[in-house]
Amino acid sequence: MARLSVNVNKVATLRNSRGGDEPSVLRAVRACVAAGAPGITVHPRADERHIRLDDVRVIAEELAPLAFQVELNVEGDPRPELLALVRELRPAQFTLVPVRPGEVTSEAGWPPSTPTEALRELCTELRELGVRSSIFIDATPAAVDFAASLGADRVELYTEPYARAFERGEEAASESLATYAVAAKHARTVRLGVNAGHDLDLRNLPLFKTLRGLEEVSIGHALMSEALFRGLPAVVRDYLDVLR
Repeated sequence: MARLSVNVNKVATLRNSRGGDEPSVLRAVRACVAAGAPGITVHPRADERHIRLDDVRVIAEELAPLAFQVELNVEGDPRPELLALVRELRPAQFTLVPVRPGEVTSEAGWPPSTPTEALRELCTELRELGVRSSIFIDATPAAVDFAASLGADRVELYTEPYARAFERGEEAASESLATYAVAAKHARTVRLGVNAGHDLDLRNLPLFKTLRGLEEVSIGHALMSEALFRGLPAVVRDYLDVLR
């Protein structure tokens, strides 16, 4: 069964739109954990438009007593202030995600042409710190080989192309899933774990979860959108039920 890591960025987006502390990101984390979520994801961006670095510290403190039950996954680009925070907090996992100027959300994984030296050194350091490294990539064998060359522990497959294919119908969804199956199989061959995330939801997840070797899915926007109408604990439980 793939683990669910709930991305709580959107709670911070709503809070920041008004200022102050409501809705509380920490309260959202507690609700997810109480509902059974085995993971929490945060992606603090440089402009702090949603999760802030101080949020990450508070969440890490909250989850510290639950280290063997609930994993904290920090996502982001390898900028100095975020790397300093990862070194300080040592989350269970750091997912390295490229950033494109002006993007609203992640638009692609790391290009296989990306210079590897600095990222390889970072993956080595993360391992020494006891932090699992994951590389956000497109679902191609070339991108998998790129992640393997860094000495990473896992890849996170960028799933928006699958989500868009799913919207076009069963045949398109199956064809798209097949490309992910090839990438996942290749990842397992080169001894990389397989995570996935971006635009997965209650409709397209039942098919995607059949991907062999899938270890974790990170879901935020769709989960939080549904939670506005039905409540966060209930929706978290629905996602857990799908993954079972």
